[in-house]
Amino acid sequence: MAVSFSECTQEVGSSVRTFTPFYFLVEPVDTLSVRGSSVILNCSAYSEPSPKIEWKKDGTFLNLVSDDRRQLLSDGSLFIRNVVHSKHSKPDEGYYQCVATVENLGTIVSRTAKLTVAGLPRFASQPEPSSVYAGNSAILNCEVNVDLVPFVRWEQNRQPLLLHDRVIKLPSGTLVISNATEGDGGLYRCIVESGGPPKYSDEAELKVLPDPEFTSNLVFLKQPSSLVRVIGQSAVLPCVASGLPTPAIRWMKNEEALDTESSEKLVLLAGGSLEISDVTEEDAGTYFCVAESGNETIEAQAELTVQAQPEFLKQPTNIYAHESMDIVFECEVTGKPTPTVKWVKNGDVVIPSDYFKIVKEHNLQVLGLVKSDEGFYQCIAENDVGNAQAGAQLIILEHDVAIPTLPPTSLTSATTDHLAPATTGPLPSAPRDVVASLVSTRFIKLTWRTPASDPHGDNLTYSVFYTKEGIARERVENTSHPGEMQVTIQNLMPATVYVFRVMAQNKHGSGESSAPLRVETQPEVQLPGPAPNIRAYAASPTSITVTWETPLSGNGEIQNYKLYYMEKGTDKEQDVDVSSHSHTINGLKKYTEYSFRVVAYNKHGPGVSTQDVAVRTLSDVPSAAPQNLSLEVRNSKSIVIHWQPPPPATQNGQITGYKIRYRKASRKSDVTETLVTGTQLSQLIEGLDRGTEYNFRVAALTVNGTGPATDWLSAETFESDLDETRVPEVPSSLHVRPLVTSIVVSWTPPENQNIVVRGYAIGYGIGSPHAQTIKVDYKQRYYTIENLDPSSHYVITLKAFNNVGEGIPLYESAVTRPHTVPDPTPMMPPVGVQASILSHDTIRITWADNSLPKHQKITDSRYYTVRWKTNIPANTKYKNANATTLSYLVTGLKANTLYEFSVMVTKGRRSSTWSMTAHGTTFEFVPTSPPKDVTVVSKEGKPRTIIVNWQPPSEANGKITGYIIYYSTDVNAEIHDWVIEPVVGNRLTHQIQELTLDTPYYFKIQARNSKGMGPMSEAVQFRTPKADSSDKMPNDQASGSAGKGSRLPDLGSDYKPPMSGSNSPHGSPTSPLDSSVLLVIIVSVGVVTIVVVVVIAVFCTRRTTSHQKKKRAACKSVNGSHKYKGNSKDVKPPDLWIHHERLELKPIDKSPDPNPIMTDTPIPRNSQDITPVDNSMDSNIHQRRNSYRESVRNTPSTDTMPASSSQTCCTDHQDPEGATSSSYLASSQEEDSGQSLPTAHVRPSHPLKSFAVPAAPPPGPPTYDPTLPSTPLLAQQALNHHIHSVKTASIGTLGRSRPPMPVVVPSAPEVQETTRMLEDSESSYEPDELTKEMAHLEGLMKDLNAITTA
Repeated sequence: MAVSFSECTQEVGSSVRTFTPFYFLVEPVDTLSVRGSSVILNCSAYSEPSPKIEWKKDGTFLNLVSDDRRQLLSDGSLFIRNVVHSKHSKPDEGYYQCVATVENLGTIVSRTAKLTVAGLPRFASQPEPSSVYAGNSAILNCEVNVDLVPFVRWEQNRQPLLLHDRVIKLPSGTLVISNATEGDGGLYRCIVESGGPPKYSDEAELKVLPDPEFTSNLVFLKQPSSLVRVIGQSAVLPCVASGLPTPAIRWMKNEEALDTESSEKLVLLAGGSLEISDVTEEDAGTYFCVAESGNETIEAQAELTVQAQPEFLKQPTNIYAHESMDIVFECEVTGKPTPTVKWVKNGDVVIPSDYFKIVKEHNLQVLGLVKSDEGFYQCIAENDVGNAQAGAQLIILEHDVAIPTLPPTSLTSATTDHLAPATTGPLPSAPRDVVASLVSTRFIKLTWRTPASDPHGDNLTYSVFYTKEGIARERVENTSHPGEMQVTIQNLMPATVYVFRVMAQNKHGSGESSAPLRVETQPEVQLPGPAPNIRAYAASPTSITVTWETPLSGNGEIQNYKLYYMEKGTDKEQDVDVSSHSHTINGLKKYTEYSFRVVAYNKHGPGVSTQDVAVRTLSDVPSAAPQNLSLEVRNSKSIVIHWQPPPPATQNGQITGYKIRYRKASRKSDVTETLVTGTQLSQLIEGLDRGTEYNFRVAALTVNGTGPATDWLSAETFESDLDETRVPEVPSSLHVRPLVTSIVVSWTPPENQNIVVRGYAIGYGIGSPHAQTIKVDYKQRYYTIENLDPSSHYVITLKAFNNVGEGIPLYESAVTRPHTVPDPTPMMPPVGVQASILSHDTIRITWADNSLPKHQKITDSRYYTVRWKTNIPANTKYKNANATTLSYLVTGLKANTLYEFSVMVTKGRRSSTWSMTAHGTTFEFVPTSPPKDVTVVSKEGKPRTIIVNWQPPSEANGKITGYIIYYSTDVNAEIHDWVIEPVVGNRLTHQIQELTLDTPYYFKIQARNSKGMGPMSEAVQFRTPKADSSDKMPNDQASGSAGKGSRLPDLGSDYKPPMSGSNSPHGSPTSPLDSSVLLVIIVSVGVVTIVVVVVIAVFCTRRTTSHQKKKRAACKSVNGSHKYKGNSKDVKPPDLWIHHERLELKPIDKSPDPNPIMTDTPIPRNSQDITPVDNSMDSNIHQRRNSYRESVRNTPSTDTMPASSSQTCCTDHQDPEGATSSSYLASSQEEDSGQSLPTAHVRPSHPLKSFAVPAAPPPGPPTYDPTLPSTPLLAQQALNHHIHSVKTASIGTLGRSRPPMPVVVPSAPEVQETTRMLEDSESSYEPDELTKEMAHLEGLMKDLNAITTA
C-alpha cells in the first residue's frame, strides 16, 4: 500500500517549512517459492532527494553488501537467488520489510511480506485401488503439505491427466471423477514438482463396473469441512456422494436453498462440490450438502469463515506544531479479525510512556513536544490475514511562527497575512506572584498577577509551561480567554515534582517568563493497573487455564490476584484468589464457553480489572443417551429406528453421528453395530429374520468418542409380509366405561390378521364422533379419553389404519357420570395467635400460618378472619374482621377489659377451624362516666353530720382508686371554690361532719383510677336539719343500732372461741346470764359517765360559750378554696373525752407498695378512714398521727386537687362514731387485694372507755380468720380470707350505710378494750333489754343537755 506524505505548504519567505513528499510506490507482498528458485520482493519509494532503501528480515537489517545470494536492485527491490531450504536450515523463509530513509528528514517502513518456501514433498495420503459403478462418482486422494498443493498434478496410465468439467482436482489435491465411464478406468498416480526432482505417489487402479439393477446405500465419499478464506479469494466446499440410483447433490446455506444454476458466483463442480468465487463477508455462514438417492437423503455441513485484511478508515494527517504543545495523530482501521495497531516513528516502534500514549484505541497522543519529536509517524495495522501501514509528517515550528490552517495545499493570502511578522512594540514583562493555589493528587491550580508592565492586563493571554522535574520535555496550557489569570493543569502524576513557569502574550508577541515554580502533587493511594496479556485456554473438557503478567503500573508490591469467571449466558460470577500468574479452574461444564478477568491487589486494595477473555472448554463424549427412542416394524425383515439427540447440556460437543446396536432377544451375545453420521435421527435396519424379537439401543458420538447408550428397546418383526395394499378391516369389538370426566375405551383388533395395522384412530365428541381424534400404536388395546364434561352424551368411533388409509369405523356411545362436589378438605388453622396490647382500646393480633412456606409470604388469594369478644356481660356476641396479612389491629375496645381472640384462614371454598384463643386485657383509661346513684342522708342523732352514698361509675375503665366529694352552699360557685373530701379506695359511703344546720348543701362526686380523674356527677342538694336538743352534743355516741349488724368485734388474732354454743345470725348470745351481767355493766358505766359529763360541762361553760364553738365549726365552708378538713393545733378540746381519740392517734408507715397516683396526691384522712389497731401501739399514735396530719396540711396537691389556701380555720372534730363506721366490712369481692395506702390509724374510741369494766367475750364462732398475722396491716391490704361482712349498696339508716372498706384485726385486745367492743356490739344484748337501756340512756342525755345549755 503506497502512502504519500504529500506536500501541503510552500515557503512564505523562510518562516514556514514545507511537508516533504515521501511515500512508497511499491510495497512487498507475500510470496510462495520453492527450494532452489529465485525470488524478487518488490519495493520502491519516492522522495526528493531520493531515499536510501534498506531491508529488514524478521526485524533485523540485512547486510546486503557482503551477501552473494541476496542483492538490492536499483529500484529498491530485493533479489534472492537459489533459495535455500532444508529440514534444518531455512535462512530465506521469514518476514521481510522495506525501510526508506531521507537524511535530515526521516524514515518510513513498508508493510511486512511473508516469504514461504515450499517444503520437501511428503504424502499424507495416497491413491488407493477402488471401483465405481458407471455413472457414479469416484475420488482418489493425494494429500500433501498445504504449501505444495499448487505443485500437484495427476497422471492416468503414466500420461498427464487433462482436467475438465467431469474430472477436477480439489484444492486439497484430491482427484474427483464424476459420471464415471469405461474410459476413466486405469492406473492413477499424483506427482509433486516443486523445483527438485518430481515426487511420485503410489499407483492405484480405478475399475469402472457396469450399472447393476439393484440399489446400493447412499454414502458420502467426501464431506465438506470448515474453511477460512480472505475477501476476494475463492472457496471450494467439497462434497461427493455415491449410491444407486446415482445421487443428486444440492446445497443449502443457513436453511435456504442455493441456486447454483443461474448464479455466476456459485458453481457446482464435478461430483457435487461447491465453488464460491470472489468471497465477501456476506458469504460467511453454514453450508449444507444434501445428497438424495431414491427415498434416501443424507446431509453434511461445513462452516465458511471469511476474513478481511486491515484497511484504513482514517489515515494520519500531517501536523504543524510548536514546542511544548500536545498533538494527536488519528488512525482508524477495520479488518477481520480485528487488527492490532502499533505506531512507528522514523522506523522505530513507539513505546507507550507518560508522553507517548495510545488514546481512543488506535490514536497516538504526543504530550509536550520537543524539537526531536519531528519526523515521520506511521500507523501499522496487522491481523492474521495481513498488515498495512499509513503515515504522516510532524513539523515543529519556531514559537514566533504562527501555525497555518490545515489542510491547505498552498498558503492563501489570508494565511500569508496571518503569518506576517508581528507588529513591533513593547512586550509584557513576567507575570507576578505565580502560586499554586490548589494542589491535589492529579491536578494543580495556578494563579498569578498581571505583569508590572501592564497592570490592567485585560488584553493579555497567558501560557503556562510545565514539566516533570528532571525531564527536558515541557508542556504548555493556555488560558481560555484574555485577562484570565488562572489555569488548572490536569492529568498529573501523584507524589511528583513539577516545575511551572508562566508567560504573557500581547499583540506584539510573548513576553518574559516568570521564575520557575516547583510544586509537588499530593500522594495517592496507589492501586494496581490491569494485568496485561491475559490469556485463557482449555486444558480439558472440565478445566481452563488462565495466565497473565504483572501490571505495568503495579504501584507497590502486588499481594495477590483475584480471578473472576462466569459461564456465558449467566450472571453469576465466581472468583478465586491466586498468588501466581496462572491458575487452572477445574470442575467446569464440558464444551461450555466461560469468560475470565483478573484483578490485582496491593496493600491499598483491588486495582483495575482486565478485559474479559472468553474460551470454551474442550468437547468430550456425550454424558447422556439419545432421547425418545422408538421402533417401527416395517415388514417381516426390517425395522425403522427413530431417536432424538441427547439434551443440549449433555452433548459435550458437536454430535458427529450415532452408533446403533441391535441383537436378537434370544441371542444376547451376538450384537450388530451400524454407524449413522451427521445429524440423521432415524435408520432403517434391514435383513432381519421373520417373526423374531430384536433389541435395539442407540448412543451419540462426538469427535471424542461414544457416549452412553439408551436402554434396550424391543420390537418383533412380522411373521409374514402382511398385506398393505388395502385398509384394515373393522376392529372386532369396542367397549366403553364412562366416568365423571373421562371414558375408558377398550377394543380387540380386526379378525383378519393378514392386513397390516399401523395403529388405531379414536374419534369422540358430544353427539358427534368427529370433534376430536386421537391416534394410538397398533399394539395398544385400551385408552382413557380425559377432560370430558360430566353428565354429557358422547359418541365414540374406533378405526384401524395403515399406510393405505383408515378402515371401517366401529361406533359406541356413553354418558359421563354426574359431578358430585366433595367437601373441600379443611385448611390448617393458624397457630401461635398472640394478642399485644397497644392502648386502652387497641390490641394487635398476630399469628402464623403453617400452610405457607417457611418465609411466611402470602402469594395466593387466601384471607384471614379474626373474631373477638369479652365475657362481660356473658351473652356478648363475637365481632369479626378480615385480614390479608398475618396480623390485624383491633380497635374500639373497652378499657381495662379482658378479650379473647381467635383466627381462621379461608382460601377459595376451603376454610380452617378457629385457632386456639389468645387473651388480652386492654390498658386502663380515665373513667368516662361519673359515679351514679349519689344520695345524701343525715346521720341519725347527728344533724351536723351527713352520710354520702353512691355507686361506682358505669364506665370505670379500670380499678377505682378513690373518689373526691365536692360540696358547697353555692351551686353556681366556681369548682375551685367548693370544699373537697377525698375518699381513698373503692368505698361507696362517706361521712362529712360539722356542717351548718338548716343550710342547703350541694354535692358532686368524681371517681379516680390509675389513669386520672373521671367526670363529675350532677349536683345533689341536701338541706341539713334544723337545730334540736341532740345538737347540744354533736360528738356524742349514737345510741341504739348505730352499728347494727356491721361492726366487726375487735377480738384480736389470738382469740379462741368457746368449744360449744353458736351465735345467731346477728350475733345474739344464747346465755341469759351473760346478758344480765352485761346489762348491769352498761347501766353502771352510763350513770358514771353522766356524772362526769355534768361536772366537765359546767367547767367548760365558764371558759367558752356555745356561740364561739358554733362559729368555729361553721367556718370550714366559708371563704374556702378546696380546704381540706383537718385539726387546728391552736384549738383546745372542750373536754377530756370528747376528743379523746386525739391522744391515741398513731401514724402508720407507708405501705411498701403505695398506690402511685395516691402517693403523688397526699389526701388527709378524717376519722372515718381508720383501722382498729393493737393496744400496744397507743403510746406513740398521737405523736405520729399529728405529724402525719401536719405533713398533709403543708403538702400541696400535685395531681388532681387545686392548691389549697394556707390557712385552716376550723378544728377537726373527730367523731367517735367515726371509729364505728370505719370498721364496717365491705364485700371481699369488691375490694382490691393488692392496694395499700398511707393511712392514719385511729383507735376506736368510746365516750365510756375510761370507765369500762373487764368482761368475758361472748361465746360463738369468730367472724374473722384467727390465723391473721399480728402485723398492723393497712385497711386496703390483701384480704384473702373469708370475713363476715355486710354488703350494702343502697341508702338507708346509719346502721345500713355502706361500709368504706374491710378492716383486718391484727392482734388480741386488752381486757377493757374487749369490754368496750362488747358494749359496741349488738350481739351483747337481748333486744328487749337493749331497748330499755337505750331509752334510759336517752333520758340521761337530755338532762345533760339542759345542764350544759344553762
